[in-house]
Amino acid sequence: MKQFKGRVITAGTVKAPALVTHEGFNTLASFQKALQFGDKKVRVSDQNNSELYGKSMLGKALCLPQTIGSTTGGLVLYCACAMQRNPACLLFANSIDSLAAAGAILADVWIDNVNMPVIDQLGEEFLNYVKDDMMIEIKEDGIVEVSE
Repeated sequence: MKQFKGRVITAGTVKAPALVTHEGFNTLASFQKALQFGDKKVRVSDQNNSELYGKSMLGKALCLPQTIGSTTGGLVLYCACAMQRNPACLLFANSIDSLAAAGAILADVWIDNVNMPVIDQLGEEFLNYVKDDMMIEIKEDGIVEVSE
């Protein structure tokens, strides 16, 4: 097991398998099928992300460098939470952008029974270490534990 310390954007505890990308995560393109066309498995629909395309995000610890793309990113995250089609958590190697942060924070504050912890500033070492399906456990204080 290895531990990483990041900055807490939205607090919470969760244990979930990792889903990892080293590419920028286009929120709108990735959630499009889940939000517009009813994909209940919440498979990544962004064809430009070869690491994630077609994989389910539902219940996963989404590990990413940063989000990219449309200014609708925050609204998309909020809607994914409202429709219960969100990842278990979002773990950013870099600093989160203001749009993604707004969507996650608004979902945390405005939607009942939403638990999608978001941690950023975990660093390149985190993203280089974690692999798909490794178990991720988030502690309240921003500690992220990764185990095989």
